[in-house]
Amino acid sequence: MSKSKRYLALDVLRGITISGMILVNTPGSWSYIYPPLRHAAWHGCTPTDLVFPFFLFVMGVSMFFSFAKYGDGLNQSSLLKIGKRGLLIFAIGLFLNSFPQWQMDFSKLRIMGVLQRIAVVYVFSSLIVLSFKQRGVIISSVLLVLVHWLALNLLGGEQPYSLEQNATIAFDKAILGENHLYKGFGLPFDPEGIFSSLSAIATVLSGYLVGLLIKNSDKARLPLKLVMYGGSLVVLGWLWSWVLPLNKPLWTGSYVAYTAGLAMLLLSLLVWLVDIKGYKKWTSFFVVFGMNPLFIFAFSILWIKIIARLIKFSFINGDAPEVMNGYTALYEKVFVPIAGNMNGSLLFALVHIVFFWLIGWVLYRNKIFIKV
Repeated sequence: MSKSKRYLALDVLRGITISGMILVNTPGSWSYIYPPLRHAAWHGCTPTDLVFPFFLFVMGVSMFFSFAKYGDGLNQSSLLKIGKRGLLIFAIGLFLNSFPQWQMDFSKLRIMGVLQRIAVVYVFSSLIVLSFKQRGVIISSVLLVLVHWLALNLLGGEQPYSLEQNATIAFDKAILGENHLYKGFGLPFDPEGIFSSLSAIATVLSGYLVGLLIKNSDKARLPLKLVMYGGSLVVLGWLWSWVLPLNKPLWTGSYVAYTAGLAMLLLSLLVWLVDIKGYKKWTSFFVVFGMNPLFIFAFSILWIKIIARLIKFSFINGDAPEVMNGYTALYEKVFVPIAGNMNGSLLFALVHIVFFWLIGWVLYRNKIFIKV
């Protein structure tokens, strides 16, 4: 990105999404979470449901500028770099899913996940934006969400948007195998599976198109343009949700439009506040997260798995010892006495945000940027 087009707001938005990921993924107890920090049970969209699409949106914006070095076209160099990065991100996700590997039953290993979804949509969106001009990217985005909508209706059951009868289950079972799907919904259904990645690519492409808008817009006029496009997408997504519900696990087209629109609105606010008005002092916290986003996120998952699965503590409870993993012990013995169950659970997550920020700050101060 040229100096004149370099927007601090983009780094801030990226940092906000990473800190948001840590916040919603690291409560002290999953039994004590404030409603805005929970995903919608099925249909709907809470603040938590905005975090992941916002990250994919920012990834798309960054993709526009990073691909300029490839001449915006497919060639041997760009294909090699895209393939290597996609495989690396996917491999890290698989490593984290199976960690600790010596305790894993690989016949039941979940194949997909957040990082794997990022890898898949990164590769396919990269191929699209390097193959087509602006019009082709727009057409591809529209076709992706419409084809996904059509497939949900043709391949699903009588209630194609329900948990039990959606087309995602049969498709992902056939590709990945039932034993390798997420079971958190009470049945084999993966919210980051292959089928729903089809429409998730459109979220990345929306960010890419905003990158093009940034390049072709004066800084003073950019916030208004983002408000116009973002507001239109929010309204479109809301109206569309009357027939195609907002649904993050299915990553429905209405959800794509609604969340992309909200991401544009937030970016417009940040551009106006930070890059135009110059209120920058508060941004350094989020910029630290934004400089090593995937590394910090992956490390946060690894850390939680280490303290939850490898560290044990024994406490005397009456006449019998009580064994707790490190995660539970930290929450119940440190944070609950300080703030109670609900606030202690929130405080647990907030302290972890600060902990991972400190790691990011050390990297940032030493100009260490780990490209994942």
